[in-house]
Amino acid sequence: MFNKILIANRGEIAVRIIRTCRDMGIKTVAVYSTADQDALHVKYADEKYCIGPPSPTESYLKHLSLITAAELTNADAIHPGVGFLAEDALFAEICKEHKITFIGPSIDNLTEMGDKAEARETMAKAGLELVPGSRRQKGGILKKNPKKGVIESEEEALELAEKIGYPVGIKAVSGGGGRGIRIAYNDMALRNLFYTVKSEAEAAFGNAEVYIEKWIENARHIEMQVLADNHGNVIHLGERECSIQRKQQKLVEEAPSPSLSPKIRSEISRAAIRAVRSIGFSNAGTIEFIVDPEDSFYFLEMNTRIQVEHTVTEMITGIDLIKEQIRLAMGEELGYDQSDVDAMMNGHAIECRINAEDPDNNFTPSPGKIDGYLPPGGIGIRVDSHLYDGYVVPPFYDSLVAKLIAHGRDRTEAIARMKRALDEFTIGGIKTTIPLCKRIMNDERFLNGLVYTNFLEG
Repeated sequence: MFNKILIANRGEIAVRIIRTCRDMGIKTVAVYSTADQDALHVKYADEKYCIGPPSPTESYLKHLSLITAAELTNADAIHPGVGFLAEDALFAEICKEHKITFIGPSIDNLTEMGDKAEARETMAKAGLELVPGSRRQKGGILKKNPKKGVIESEEEALELAEKIGYPVGIKAVSGGGGRGIRIAYNDMALRNLFYTVKSEAEAAFGNAEVYIEKWIENARHIEMQVLADNHGNVIHLGERECSIQRKQQKLVEEAPSPSLSPKIRSEISRAAIRAVRSIGFSNAGTIEFIVDPEDSFYFLEMNTRIQVEHTVTEMITGIDLIKEQIRLAMGEELGYDQSDVDAMMNGHAIECRINAEDPDNNFTPSPGKIDGYLPPGGIGIRVDSHLYDGYVVPPFYDSLVAKLIAHGRDRTEAIARMKRALDEFTIGGIKTTIPLCKRIMNDERFLNGLVYTNFLEG
């Protein structure tokens, strides 16, 4: 058992991790920038340590500051949370060198799946179908490409687009979470966006390499939650429907998916297990797929961390995924098999991401002081948030300020509870995406389970 865990993150996920650590009797260390000195995770943790100024590059992304904080507070493990360093193989390696456990998968897993082009090649070898795009291996569309499917030049990008047809997605090799993606519908757009994505990728991820895939219209975004231990046990906890997005950023998620047939659900779950076993993965991860209008599904990427939307899986299984991450990092066995999980499945859950943005003004960021905070309650309602009355939402970080989750015996009940909860939810002083979530909950397409990645464009 770990004695003390440092949480290398902020916001609602840091609060979420602290709560599970308390349940397990593990002490916690909160790290914070000067902009977060009054944050809720700082108030909740057993110890706190300032790691720098507001800029993430000078605080939450600074390896040395985090390792120093862990050593000074005698933390024996670091939980990276979501984003920031959660999939940073170098940081995991530094933790290992300092004899601090990184709560997550192995360094090899992080390295292999962190490079999205390399991950595609690995999963193709495991037998998963890929969206047509740049490939390294023999038989791929671009056989001359020497480097794991990376597109090196504008000319090469145009050649590939001609072969697979528009639209195409230009994607950062080191991207994730919907970042580092642009869609081109013609040659002119591809010429411009090719360099735009490379520039953005260099700035955001320190790696300008990109690859290209066919962009599937009217697609569904389905992901499978997986858990694996160091003893060869692998399970899935069902799928999540994540198709309602804005600029590739998820906004509403639910479990199970309302659109998958039992046959496709079974095939996707088997593919996810095969993917996990193929790389010897351990801990918690997510295999993401794109499903086209004909129900063909393709590997998209693997996230080797906890996901923002892990909450809906927890609601339908009763399994605390943060606790499982910690247990697995300590080398424990899962202690249950797929049949046990299948028997746990209960009802339907929906999550709405509440962001500090104005959806009626081009999603303009809306930082500021919270003037009135009243979260909803009642049966089947959960709120994960770091807000409180008087808290000042800083302008330096991700806009997510709360996750509202509704659970019901079926999808109809979950939607009814979500509608009620959205009506009750009061966040004063800033603009949020609550009005948009209300509109989605009343949209006939959503009510009928007809959701696609271009849902908000319709």
